[in-house]
Parts: sequence; C-alpha cells; structure tokens
Amino acid sequence: MTERGMSLIEVLIALAIVSVALTAGLRALGLSASGSQAMHERSLALLAADSVMAEMRLRRLFPEPGETVVSCRQGGLDLQCRQTVQPTANRFFRQVTIQTFLPNGPVLTELHATLASLP
Repeated sequence: MTERGMSLIEVLIALAIVSVALTAGLRALGLSASGSQAMHERSLALLAADSVMAEMRLRRLFPEPGETVVSCRQGGLDLQCRQTVQPTANRFFRQVTIQTFLPNGPVLTELHATLASLP
C-alpha cells in the first residue's frame, strides 16, 4: 500500500515559492504607486509653470532680468515657481525660464519661453 500526499518538505518548498512570488508582486505594486504619484506631481508642476507663463503673456508683462520665486499652488500641491529672466541680443526680447518644485525639493519641471515687447 502506497501513501499519497505531500511531505512536509514539499509543502515548505511550495510556501517558499509562493512567498517569493507575493513579495515580488507587492514590490512591483509599490513601485507602480510611487511612479504614479511622481507623474501626478510632475503633471501639476507643468500646469503651474504653464499658468505662470500664460499669465505673463496675457498681461503683456516684460519683466526685468533677474530671478524671483513665488508660490504657485496647483491641484492642492504647494509648489514654488522660480522665474529666471535673461536679456537677449535684441532688447525687445527676454528669455524666460520657469522651474517648478516642491519646497526644499528637486526641480519637477522646467519651461522655457521668449517674451517680446514690440514698440
């Protein structure tokens, strides 16, 4: 008479394989969630920078060269916008760079544009 069933070692090996697979799945899920959060922050940062640039164009602003940092809250995210204005060879144009970042955080987006002040 032969006994059918699994030995204790076979059960432990099966449990080890299942635990490795579950750990890998949870890690992949965690990376996906953090990647989604980062993409959400970058999207909001780009919207904030684009809004600042659109406001400058609509108000026909022609800022002096220099750098300013202002709050540019977007979608519930407390962002900061660093606006850097540089002169160009033509005095009627300015090169504007807007960097958006979380306070004390890395730059999330950078937007470049040229503003004109035609006589």
